[in-house]
Amino acid sequence: MRIGTLKLKHNIFLAPMAGITDLAFRTIAHNFGAALCYTEMISATGLTRKANRTLHYLASSPDDKPLGVQIFGADPDIMAEAARIATEEGADLIDINMGCPVKKVVKSGAGAALMKEPAKVSMVVSCVRKATELPVTVKLRSGWRQDSVNVADIARIAEACGADAVTVHPRTAAQGFRGTADHDLIEKVKRSLTIPVIASGDILIPEDARRILDDTGCDGIMVA
Repeated sequence: MRIGTLKLKHNIFLAPMAGITDLAFRTIAHNFGAALCYTEMISATGLTRKANRTLHYLASSPDDKPLGVQIFGADPDIMAEAARIATEEGADLIDINMGCPVKKVVKSGAGAALMKEPAKVSMVVSCVRKATELPVTVKLRSGWRQDSVNVADIARIAEACGADAVTVHPRTAAQGFRGTADHDLIEKVKRSLTIPVIASGDILIPEDARRILDDTGCDGIMVA
């Protein structure tokens, strides 16, 4: 599988998970066959301030390759600078977090809150795209609430602004991690785009992964 210029062994990835996907965890996942692992979500503001605690999230090793670095923030210029820093520190791919529903993230306009602002989505993706030659991906939710499901529209904006792939967790931000992931939305996004679409959410056993791949036509699976 390819994401932009990055050639991967296959299409099963480890999701970015706060407090979980540190270097040790990612190394174990790579050893068990993950084709691509992502860091915990990293504050773009923290990176640009060169905060030691934030820079620590970029720690990597040869056994931790390829590495996707996920950044979050709402300011396009700060996101671009964070992408440049992550690139210089050895990332293989930059991921933009537009899926986190946690209150302290969305109250700053970052994470899933960006899905309420299509114009800002365009600016963020465009600025990150210009800041790095690495592949750029975007992780999305279904939308903010059930009455504003707009993932297909946001995914098209991301593609138009230079994203090389999108990952869809088909729950709304309001759902958090409750209820059931609506994988029909992944099929809808896949039909809308020409770039790869990666499915996330409710992938608990190997049979779930196979069913979602077959049912949605998605290009890859992200396990959390």
